[in-house]
Amino acid sequence: MKHGFNIRDRRGNLLVESIVSVSITIIGFLGILGLLSRSLGANKDAGQKLVATYLAAEGIEVVKGMIDKGFADGLPWNNCCTNGQWEVSYDSTTLTPAPVSPTPILFEESDGTYNYVSGSESLFSRTIEISEIDWNTDGKTDELKVVSRVNWLSRDTAQEILLEDHFFDWR
Repeated sequence: MKHGFNIRDRRGNLLVESIVSVSITIIGFLGILGLLSRSLGANKDAGQKLVATYLAAEGIEVVKGMIDKGFADGLPWNNCCTNGQWEVSYDSTTLTPAPVSPTPILFEESDGTYNYVSGSESLFSRTIEISEIDWNTDGKTDELKVVSRVNWLSRDTAQEILLEDHFFDWR
């Protein structure tokens, strides 16, 4: 009796081996494509969060600039700011009351700025909430709490970034 395989016993093996190797290759490529797709989505989300964070920080900086300008002009330290919800642009010198439904910020492609005057509608809306805090009960506001809120939709999911800062009458 001979041990081993006859060539006739191996006829279907090449076809089976080819099908298995093609299947493994296709599964590998599909995995790579899925990973690439998720990676691109995560990259887009990270970019949107970065822009939203900078827009929120800009809102607080605009309010800080208004406080500093008022003080430099000899006005009370919190002359610019009262309790409420406001909208501001990077070049705002006064606070604009925020509508009930936040206005989308416009993106001006020519200079890369966000504003409410010109440009194409962006994903983002921003509101600034100011609260006066009186710790001494002397009728004089000693502290301003400023919350900058940026909202947008990402993949049909509401997203929000909140930044908060406090300004004091230290001068």
